[in-house]
Amino acid sequence: MGSAGAVLSASIACEWPLRRIVEAILYLLRGGLPWRMLPPCFPPVSTVRRWFYLWRDNRLWLSLNHALLLIGREAVGREASPSAGVIDSQSVKTTESGGPRGYDAGKKTKGRKRHILTDTDGNLVHAVIHTADIQDRDGAPLVLAEIIKRFPWLRHVFADGGYAGDKLRQALHRIGKWTVEIVKRSDVAKGFVVLPRRWVVERTLAWLNRNRRLAKDFEQTIASATAWLFIASIQLFARRIARL
Repeated sequence: MGSAGAVLSASIACEWPLRRIVEAILYLLRGGLPWRMLPPCFPPVSTVRRWFYLWRDNRLWLSLNHALLLIGREAVGREASPSAGVIDSQSVKTTESGGPRGYDAGKKTKGRKRHILTDTDGNLVHAVIHTADIQDRDGAPLVLAEIIKRFPWLRHVFADGGYAGDKLRQALHRIGKWTVEIVKRSDVAKGFVVLPRRWVVERTLAWLNRNRRLAKDFEQTIASATAWLFIASIQLFARRIARL
């Protein structure tokens, strides 16, 4: 049975409205609560957790983010599929829950790295989470390789100086035809400076971090960490589209 059939069969057997289950997941995301602290006004913890893992494993969160990205761009008069994106990463600490982790010497952080790609409006296009010891120029191909088929026109990427160099260009040459434009900070600039394009993806990371579940990487598995990141993006899309 395919993933869609599994969801349908589970929904028939479920005694709770799917809306309440989604609301419970969003509550945990926003509040940063452990599963067992879910208030009794929501469905039982075992039910909510079972649906979370089901939707994580069949990549439903990724599919929803993709669909809402297209809907949101068309709603503001843009082409559904973006042609340019902005890439960046964020190193976050992990907890005692275990799982894959590494040390980012540049940020002096032991944990994982959230590698995200947004369109030029700051909408999340894709994200990959990996250990923090993987450098940006090595992590970027992991992100871009997964969007080749879903976004065939997105081939121009804005990035910061951490992505400069022949190593990244050679890696991207093996997976397609890409143009990487490095946006550098001026050598004479002092203090905080808003850099063209780069501020867009940095703002998106700030939006996502408003959810306390993303304050650290609390998850044992990278699959669950990735699911929570996409859920945060879906929440942003849903609110934005509802206001249009």
